[in-house]
Amino acid sequence: MFKTVLFPIDGSPEAREATDAVINIVQTYGSRLILLSVVEEQLATEEDPTMPDMMASPEAIAQLLQKAQALFRERGIQAEAVERQGKPAFTICDVADELGADLIIMGCRGMGLTEEGLADSVTYRVINLSPCPVLIVP
Repeated sequence: MFKTVLFPIDGSPEAREATDAVINIVQTYGSRLILLSVVEEQLATEEDPTMPDMMASPEAIAQLLQKAQALFRERGIQAEAVERQGKPAFTICDVADELGADLIIMGCRGMGLTEEGLADSVTYRVINLSPCPVLIVP
């Protein structure tokens, strides 16, 4: 049913919480697991111009993907890692389409939830743009 599962990760607690659901589905269906992390170049905000955004650092993304692969390997799951640059929601959907994902699994909120509300969250945008079903893990 779910031959290819795409799991976008951003280092957020919500993404970590979704890991158990990913493991369960991948093991149940014998799915191919693709981990995706998106490097997003952002301008420093006026609120805190010195605050580094880990998702804007290719080095931090590479480290995040390596740690995630090791975590899944411990559970007997080979995970492929994909790193892309761009706007997270659009990039997630593009990669899902490009790789023929049957399911995207995400935490309920990643680092993209803004004060403006739900409509600006990465999760909300992925739900509305995705070429395949999206499982949101609370």
